[in-house]
Amino acid sequence: MAERLSKEARVTALKELKGWAEAQGRDAISRTFVFKDFNEAFGFMTRVALAAEKADHHPEWRNVYKTVEVLLSTHDAGGVTARDIALAKVMNAAAAQLGVT
Repeated sequence: MAERLSKEARVTALKELKGWAEAQGRDAISRTFVFKDFNEAFGFMTRVALAAEKADHHPEWRNVYKTVEVLLSTHDAGGVTARDIALAKVMNAAAAQLGVT
């Protein structure tokens, strides 16, 4: 099982994750991605889903048209772990490939 990050480690990690912030009311991090249209948003989700499945670490997310809202937390650890930070980096890279920063 992955270990929860300390408050200091999470703050340090978030400084390196553009667009991500601590989620309100949960031990989680969140980000909203806005793409040019639904097709681009869905393509992003598909790419990330493949990486998430390979890592066996799945996001909580919601898609409405061109917007994808993401919440990351490692449920069996009860909070944010290195697995969440790694998946957030994958998501940022996938979004950057589509011109979303």
